[in-house]
Amino acid sequence: MPTLHSPAMRTVDVARRCGYSVQQIRNLERDGVLPPTTRTAAGHRVHGEIHLHAALAYRALAVGTGPVEAGRIVRAAHTRPVPELLALLDAAHAGLHREREDLGLARRAARAISAEPLDDVRPSDAMSVSELAAALGVRPSTLRHWDAEGLVVPDRLPPRGTRRYAPAHIRDARIVHQLRAAGYRVEPLRALLPRLRQGHRWPDVEAALAARDTHLAARSRALLDAAAPLGALLTAPRQAPRPPAAPPVTSRRSTARPSPS
Repeated sequence: MPTLHSPAMRTVDVARRCGYSVQQIRNLERDGVLPPTTRTAAGHRVHGEIHLHAALAYRALAVGTGPVEAGRIVRAAHTRPVPELLALLDAAHAGLHREREDLGLARRAARAISAEPLDDVRPSDAMSVSELAAALGVRPSTLRHWDAEGLVVPDRLPPRGTRRYAPAHIRDARIVHQLRAAGYRVEPLRALLPRLRQGHRWPDVEAALAARDTHLAARSRALLDAAAPLGALLTAPRQAPRPPAAPPVTSRRSTARPSPS
């Protein structure tokens, strides 16, 4: 069985080492994530270390950056100057850093918003769609989308059903705004908001933010795991391995032995 340092590997060998299927390895070659392979006389692909490193790097990067950006980074390792590849990696790490900062801001803001009292509410504290959108720095269409998704559902005023946001709605909108900015998707928020309205405010928000923090940590670790195969990819031979040489063809004709003199 070939090892990591084998000069030639089959597609199934690369697939097993990467945790992919054979078809996924073929797809990665088709998409340029793996460099072109050589073929045996029978048409079988012959892989080398460069293909293994590329597949391992892509697998880790896909967790850290998503499959599209992962493919872009690994293809750059094959075709672009090293500084351009490093710039892409720097951008990936910087993006995760920004997400962590946004998460910290969301945690502090949501804690403060959740603790705000709603006593002594005055009718004048309510807002229209345009007023709340301006206060949050979002478009009115964003608030309408949140309404349609059941995140922040305001009161409707007759006769036209005009949206009117009471202070409780405004607080919910501020929390949704912070969590959305921190990368939270609509579906988890839809499950979270009813619990907030029932009085279980900060613990539920904190649990949601902790889950997001765990997800970011997994992506950061994946970028770290990608460093080794990417480094090996840069130092691996750029030429694909040659197929094993065919054994020499020997003639089946019997040769006459010289008669003893």
